[in-house]
Amino acid sequence: MNRRAFVSLASLSPLLPATSAVAAPSAVPVPGPGGLTEKVLPAFYEQLKDELTFPLAWENSRTKDFRTWRAAARARVEESLLQPRPRDTTPFAPKTIDEQPTARYRRRTVEFTLSRYGRARGSLLLPHGRGPFPAVLLLHDHGSKFDIGKEKLIRPWADETRLASAQAWSAKYFSGRFVGDELAARGYAVLAVDALGWGDRGPLTYEDQQALAANFYNLGSSLAGLMAHEDTRAAAFLASLPEVDDTRVAALGFSMGAYRAWQVAALSRHIRATVAVCWMTTLKEMMVPGNNTLRGQSAYYMLHPGIYRHLDIPDIASLAAPRPALFHAGALDGLFPQAGVTAAYAKMRAVWESQRAGDRLTTKVWPDHAHVFTADMQDEAYAWLDTWAAG
Repeated sequence: MNRRAFVSLASLSPLLPATSAVAAPSAVPVPGPGGLTEKVLPAFYEQLKDELTFPLAWENSRTKDFRTWRAAARARVEESLLQPRPRDTTPFAPKTIDEQPTARYRRRTVEFTLSRYGRARGSLLLPHGRGPFPAVLLLHDHGSKFDIGKEKLIRPWADETRLASAQAWSAKYFSGRFVGDELAARGYAVLAVDALGWGDRGPLTYEDQQALAANFYNLGSSLAGLMAHEDTRAAAFLASLPEVDDTRVAALGFSMGAYRAWQVAALSRHIRATVAVCWMTTLKEMMVPGNNTLRGQSAYYMLHPGIYRHLDIPDIASLAAPRPALFHAGALDGLFPQAGVTAAYAKMRAVWESQRAGDRLTTKVWPDHAHVFTADMQDEAYAWLDTWAAG
């Protein structure tokens, strides 16, 4: 997509004070107070960042009662989702579409009412036996790959085309494993559902994300808010299943799925533990020239209007405290600069420790890993889940 690199100050002269001098246009425009940087940031972006003081963060809160703070902060986040309140109580009305046994678990396609707007299909894996089982809600990534969503994490069993696409994705990011199948073999019930735009609910194109998000805003709603709302509904649905122990439900995701995992943990009472791999930073360290977020398109799924006037990214994730949480990052991950990861981990650490729950927060940077969720990272995550979610 072609973008204009700069905006001439001359074109903005009606917006400038009468005493401002405007230079004549030159062959190589120089960004000024009203212009843009070469990375599609306003030239005054540093001033905008300085204005973000996150007054509702736990460290800045006037109240020192944690539950009072958490309730107020969560209410602010929920308001930014642009989703009607009170909470959606539409019956799930589940329907099994198909079911196939494997040696260690059952594979089921289930359809249920994901929100008041309609139904969706999910891939559900259930261990053999009566249960109830510990469970994991899997949240798929973005990756600008829309033909598959839930299939990125659960091996598809009824579509050869999607199977080939999913296997290639798994080889690229997950050491050739399917995370959901690995968890089901360990005794977990597992659910994955497509976000709007992926798989059965798409496929979207990369260029169309802006139009989709804009249309949501024009309709008084939010694409990112809908995804957050649907994830909380999926968590509630998983917890409601008779095969599931509703006191042992976790959320797990990689990349945008990690964002979704800690977000649903912050918003949902059904999530007991969280595994978030390769999506955590502070806002100010993310909004720097060259960062992938500045491309804009994928950001629409994680853009809640105005929320950063009140809370930083790790502040929102900290709404899940003191429940157990595991955060992994790769030192070679070009999407998330280490300064932002380190600062975010420190902010979350302070919150968990303030509640005498420091042992429930695990943060790790893998020195030789990039933006991946490889077998060694998975094995640590599964062992962690066995302790904090299944135990």
